[in-house]
Amino acid sequence: MKKKQFKAESKRLLDLMINSIYTNKDIFLRELISNASDAIDKLSYRSLTDKNIKINDDFKISINIDKDNREITITDNGCGMTETELENNLGTIAQSGTLSFKEENDIKDIDVIGQFGVGFYSAFMVSDKITVETKSYDDKGYMWVSSGADGYSIEEIDKEDIGTKITLHIKEDVEEFKYSDYLDEQKLTEIIKRYSDYIRYPITLNSEDPINSMIPLWKKNKNEIDEKEYNEFYHTKFLDFEDPIKTIHTSVEGMCSYNALLYIPSHTPFDFYNKDYKKGLQLYSNGVLIMDKCEELLPDYFSFIKGLVDSSDLSLNISREILQQDHQVQLIAKNIEKKIKKELEDMLENERETYINFFKAFGMQLKYGVYNNFGMNKDILKDLLLFHSSKQNKLITLKEYIENMDDKQDKIYYACGESISKIDLMPQIEQFKEKEYDVLYLTEYLDEFTIQALMEYEGKNFVNVSSENLLLDEEENKKTKEENEKNKDMLELMKEVVKDNIHEVKFTNRLKSHPVCLTTEGPISIEMEKVMSAMPVDEKIKASAILEINENHPISDKIKQLYKEDKEQLKEYTKVLYAQARLIEGLTLDNPTEISNIICNMISK
Repeated sequence: MKKKQFKAESKRLLDLMINSIYTNKDIFLRELISNASDAIDKLSYRSLTDKNIKINDDFKISINIDKDNREITITDNGCGMTETELENNLGTIAQSGTLSFKEENDIKDIDVIGQFGVGFYSAFMVSDKITVETKSYDDKGYMWVSSGADGYSIEEIDKEDIGTKITLHIKEDVEEFKYSDYLDEQKLTEIIKRYSDYIRYPITLNSEDPINSMIPLWKKNKNEIDEKEYNEFYHTKFLDFEDPIKTIHTSVEGMCSYNALLYIPSHTPFDFYNKDYKKGLQLYSNGVLIMDKCEELLPDYFSFIKGLVDSSDLSLNISREILQQDHQVQLIAKNIEKKIKKELEDMLENERETYINFFKAFGMQLKYGVYNNFGMNKDILKDLLLFHSSKQNKLITLKEYIENMDDKQDKIYYACGESISKIDLMPQIEQFKEKEYDVLYLTEYLDEFTIQALMEYEGKNFVNVSSENLLLDEEENKKTKEENEKNKDMLELMKEVVKDNIHEVKFTNRLKSHPVCLTTEGPISIEMEKVMSAMPVDEKIKASAILEINENHPISDKIKQLYKEDKEQLKEYTKVLYAQARLIEGLTLDNPTEISNIICNMISK
């Protein structure tokens, strides 16, 4: 027996391997299974180049649990190791036999997994002693034993079968962690299914029946998979009882090759708009799960996408738990973004009802994507947006709005409110109906922020129907301006009555049958004020509101008469008109009792 020390810088480095590099103890089994898979790959490759190597196709990885002795064994019938390889691969931390094998044989097209030579040592996270019994096809059998940083021993043994058997003696339980859980068959089954389900060789656990799927669904030919199989995979993998709206299965070869299987859900998850919701795709490297939620692969506005990516070209960090930031990741993410967008565009064009259902579930996320980051992504998303059309009484795209615009119309008009029915009754809408102009009805709190982020579409500016400077008829506006100038003193008196809430009082020609309305000056509308007032912030932002009175309504003559005869009563009328305008906009009254008393007094006279 030869007792030796590790060639690396001993205890400190091994402690780093065990305690710092790996954050999840479950990873140890993934690493040992991946090593076993690599060993089988190497033997298979060597058999193709060396006629002296005779193999059968009965490759497998066997795992057994011995609870009484607190042992787990992982056995493979792969290439095994010579004494020299034991020295180099297990005696030197961070020496990868798999990587050396690829480099020595100039192999580029075999998907072996190991790269760094540290995965084996993750087993020390859960075991206090590791025994490796191995035999290469052209050497004797050897046993490697180590209890950690103190070193290891190697001795020759009688071993008939080619391959490697690793025995882990599981640590005793401590207050912080119950290591005995790893002696539970169900626990190991869960780990194998989670991380190593798509290893290409059968993995058995205390039986002869494989527990892994071996062939990933995403690596099968799309022509061989029906919708039912895609949906069943989705239900099992992503724990959703409803079928997805769309399945996206794609394979890319090139600078960075990968397979992707993506799903568009039919509904929002219960926690989708919760701050704790975490987006991302499952990331596999050669069928081995590396990350459960790789956030870098999805932009925020497509965070509803479920699915996975499998690539052998990714640069992983040393523990294979974290993705390194490099051009490969960015390239895959960009391709996935384009693919998702293309699928949504196709759905919008060819499956309108399906897209409308999708948009009702996730349209808010697309709108947020337009508004977020100062509108940086608006050009990517603007053609995926839908808004309610007043003329067509259905959801339409901005492109469809432009295509159906009146020839005399040079702007895109929109109105905001709590519901379609309430917006349709707004006083400001009347003149647009009369001119048969289309108006987009915005009912979600994010809508107007989205519109303002877009600013324009195909050269057409967006204009709020409640905007103070909206001019539809130049001649009428000229007359109204003269009327306001003529009654300047009266309007100033009315403004003083509600000066804390109103920027200006004036006559308008925009109303037909309604007596009053509220409009706004500047970028903050009444609806935006509502949204921002509902936010948990100390500083409240107010819209610069204007009380507009219909110059053609009988109320106009009434207030002019009161200005001449009873200014005190005019003040009361002003309060009522302002209250009425607020109620039309869905705003609350600061002084409901006062307004009620004024109205009752008017009625009683």
